[in-house]
Amino acid sequence: MSPDKSAFTRRGVVTAGAVVAAAALTACTSAKENASPASKDTKTGPSQSTDNTLAKTADIPLGGGVIVGDTVVTQPSAGNFVGLSSVCTHAGCKVASVSGGTINCTCHGSRYRLDGSVSNGPAVKPLPAKPVRVVGDSVASG
Repeated sequence: MSPDKSAFTRRGVVTAGAVVAAAALTACTSAKENASPASKDTKTGPSQSTDNTLAKTADIPLGGGVIVGDTVVTQPSAGNFVGLSSVCTHAGCKVASVSGGTINCTCHGSRYRLDGSVSNGPAVKPLPAKPVRVVGDSVASG
């Protein structure tokens, strides 16, 4: 009886799996790099301009916030603006929205208070602070 040449070999299966995984990783990375920031929508808020302006103070609701690129800007109390990283501390996903008084990550359900502290896990670490400042009627990074 001769060997079946159509049977998969262990090396062939492993090699094919590695090629598929590499292609998927490359596709995901390319999509992230080529994605353009939203100019304004309900999830991401206004886009960041070249003068470090993140958002107009009027666009950041009291008891809420906006996500601008890699920064979440919240207004927990009147005139108090807080800058936070938009990267969830649980698994590195980007948080998706600010609503209902919390910053929400849809990857695994983590929620953060407007000051960045954890409201609901699985995240256990707060969102890192990012410096922001009010300049006129705008909030700017730095």
